[in-house]
This record gives sequence, structure tokens and C-alpha cells, in this order.
Amino acid sequence: MTRIDFYTDASDRLQVVCRLAAKAMAQNLRVLVYAPDGEVAAAIDRLLWTTPAIGFVPHVMAEHRLAAETPVVIARGADDAPHDEVLVNLDRGWPPAFARFQRLIEIVTRDAEDRQAARERYRFYRDRGYQINTHRLAESGP
Repeated sequence: MTRIDFYTDASDRLQVVCRLAAKAMAQNLRVLVYAPDGEVAAAIDRLLWTTPAIGFVPHVMAEHRLAAETPVVIARGADDAPHDEVLVNLDRGWPPAFARFQRLIEIVTRDAEDRQAARERYRFYRDRGYQINTHRLAESGP
């Protein structure tokens, strides 16, 4: 069953994605960043080129020919996943086909609308029997 982790109190969602992607890559895990909004997908693509400041997170968009061999893939569609290890959701709703992944990461900012959408996703997962872990970023980093 998919392990689901909510990271709450994020001041900057995309910065958290970059830190988590770098951490997962260091553990030899592959990450799919689900970002159906084209602007969000482009923003995370740009940010991964420079974050972390003293490192590099190899990444491509899902349609790139090297997606299957790249540790971090940014996908705008649900069917663009070249693996099933870690899924980071950057959509307001639950990502389609999330259950095929070993791990799902949800990042929740301090914004009231974002928190409300996260509560709905949390209930959705909980009502389907998933065990959910919550990590408060204000207390510790990813």
C-alpha cells in the first residue's frame, strides 16, 4: 500500500519539493513531480537547476527522451510516469493513479485555501484506508 506523507507549514512549496527531491535522489530513489499546471511545472523545472545552491538535481520533463533514466521527472499528466517510486503532488486535488506509487508526498503551505484543499485530500486518503504520516516543517526540515 502507498505510504502517504503530508509535510505541513511550508513557507515555499517549491523549495520544499527541491529539498525533498535532492534527499530522495541521495537515497537512490526516483521522484515524479506531478504538476498539471504548466506554470508550476515550468517554475519547478527552473528551480531544480539552482536548488540546492551547491548541488544539482538531475531532472527532465516527462516527455523528454531520457525521462526513464532521470532521477527526477516533472509530469503534467497522470500517464507520464516512467516509474512508481515517489510521487510529489503539486495539484490541489489527489493525483490520479497515486496508488501505483510506493510513496506519495503532499506539501501543504500556510495559505488557508491550500490547507483546506489538503484537508480534503487527507480525508480522501484516510477514508480509503491509507496510513498517513504528518511532518510539520516548522519543527524540522525534510
